[in-house]
Amino acid sequence: MNPSLSEPEGILVVDKPQGITSHDVVDKIRHLYQTRRVGHAGTLDPMATGLLIMLVGKATKASQYLMSQEKEYLGEATLGVTTDSQDADGEITETQPVPPLSETQIAETLKSMLGDQYQTPPMYSAKKIGGKKLYELARKGIEVEREPRFIRINLLELQSWVSPKFTFKVQCTKGTYIRTLAFDLGKKLGSGAHLSMLRRTHSGNLSIERGKTLEQLGAMNAQQLRECLIPVNEVVPSIALG
Repeated sequence: MNPSLSEPEGILVVDKPQGITSHDVVDKIRHLYQTRRVGHAGTLDPMATGLLIMLVGKATKASQYLMSQEKEYLGEATLGVTTDSQDADGEITETQPVPPLSETQIAETLKSMLGDQYQTPPMYSAKKIGGKKLYELARKGIEVEREPRFIRINLLELQSWVSPKFTFKVQCTKGTYIRTLAFDLGKKLGSGAHLSMLRRTHSGNLSIERGKTLEQLGAMNAQQLRECLIPVNEVVPSIALG
């Protein structure tokens, strides 16, 4: 078969912009590559930007393996303001004064969150309980008990501190809610907080440096789009594909 006529196949690293869902990106990639067989390996909230792994064609088989990889993010937390969604897209639920904190105090607080732990998923999340997505219940004002999930934070470093905001780098296992991490840090620092910025920079051995924006992809022809696809065997061991 002529390669130009075969179904496209491979891994595509997209630099997701702010304000759209991961499914919006899936729809865009389906249109660009002219195939319905497109998925992603780990969602990003609409507020978040950065690395979104798209799987085209038979590469969708690698979804579970790629989703299980450690993630790295750059985040910003704003102290003194908490929201119902734990991020900047939510409604403000409480404001508090921000104490005079030093960089050392914040860095030590971040350090205290390292290691194995259990984290309770936020109500504004896509996790399902009883067949209903939590955010659907939250929008109706319903709060249900959520079972804490096991996570591990391998790195959590302060990058900058200019009151009331601090930026941080975090490396963590899959399923970690960075919104909830920011919320928990706010409680420890005595003023509450919400996640005001999030950018995913790595997932496993894939980096945002290999990413293409939707604008860049939209300007490419069919051949250039195929050249952007990373062969699955370059990223995923054959044993993981079954």
